[in-house]
Amino acid sequence: MAVGRLRLACWVTICAMFAALLVAGCDRANWSEPMKIALMLDYSGAPDVSADRQRGFELAIKHINDGGGVLGHPVEGVTRDATRTPGPAIEAAQRLIAEGIHAIVGPNSSAASLAVIENVTGTAAIPTISPSATSPRLTEAADSDFFFRTTLADTAQGPVLARVTRDRGFDNVGLIYHDDPYGRGLAGSFAEAWDGGLEAVAVVDDQPSYLHELRRSASAGAQALVVITFGSQALAIVREALDEGIFTQFLFGDAAKRPRLVEEIGGDVLGGMYGTAGAPSPDSAAAPAWEASYLAEYGELPVMTYVRETYDATVALALAAQAAGSLDGAAIRDRLRDVGGPPGQVVLGTAAGVAEGLLLLADGREVDYEGVASSLDWDSHGDLQRGHIEVWRFTPDGRIETVETVLFE
Repeated sequence: MAVGRLRLACWVTICAMFAALLVAGCDRANWSEPMKIALMLDYSGAPDVSADRQRGFELAIKHINDGGGVLGHPVEGVTRDATRTPGPAIEAAQRLIAEGIHAIVGPNSSAASLAVIENVTGTAAIPTISPSATSPRLTEAADSDFFFRTTLADTAQGPVLARVTRDRGFDNVGLIYHDDPYGRGLAGSFAEAWDGGLEAVAVVDDQPSYLHELRRSASAGAQALVVITFGSQALAIVREALDEGIFTQFLFGDAAKRPRLVEEIGGDVLGGMYGTAGAPSPDSAAAPAWEASYLAEYGELPVMTYVRETYDATVALALAAQAAGSLDGAAIRDRLRDVGGPPGQVVLGTAAGVAEGLLLLADGREVDYEGVASSLDWDSHGDLQRGHIEVWRFTPDGRIETVETVLFE
């Protein structure tokens, strides 16, 4: 009997030692694997926008790797075309997960983001940060807390767009919006804040003409048209409205903030017309050094929206993995709010700041990342608690200029 108990005790000890070796082996495997971060953008539908945002992503990867990488290894960046639509976005995300990515920056659109997080990354435990998906629907998405964003939801942009519309002297407007989570979200936020006459009409992709919707939106005596659609569609709508003499005055949501719009329509026509968009903080302590890095790398500053937000999303994922000491998705997710807010030593969204943050975290200390676009103080839904909305306008000489930046908190 005593011999049996001795043998059992030895067997238990051997099993425990074997289990410990397995755990250690898993830890070593995790540490020996480079972190792979994917960037999902609408390369096919918006190549100009995607090019600027990819530069922000690549600059972040460079700063991370110049700072020593994550868990002792260089981070690998992967890009994939998400398009703006759910089906292709889901397929792209599934392929990325099969290829072993650990985190995703994107998708760029609200429709693609909603589909990906509810059907793929939430259940696969892949932390996902969009720099540009603004639909309020994403706040309550079934994402298992794996979705975050580095721009404000459109509950902030809608009231600013309504105020700008009133300030331009209009009290009765038409509104054309894209019939997807982004368009419905911003249109709804605008309508809730608007106290004048309003005729809102939805449009879909690939319409040969928008004449019917334009006439409907103008039918109640509208003085101007609010356009909440994506770049190419906004261009077609504005051009047809002008050609048919239905509208001559326009206001725009963030998806229409594109140089191509004023270049093709002309500054003599669109000059002085306003829009809104999510914006980086005008008081960012990181901005001067970050802009110098961007200029040194690419020769000119970005003109498209949400480039700095793309940089911040990439850096946040790397810092969270370093803080977790692991590439496990849930472990990264659980440290995102820690590295994005206090307490901790403040580190900036610059090459030096990223390097400092990685070093501090490797030493077991805490950091508070103050990004180049904003502080990343995320709430329980992964939404920013504080950020900025920009009021911009087209100029007669064909540029886009910022008029003011509005704080939301």
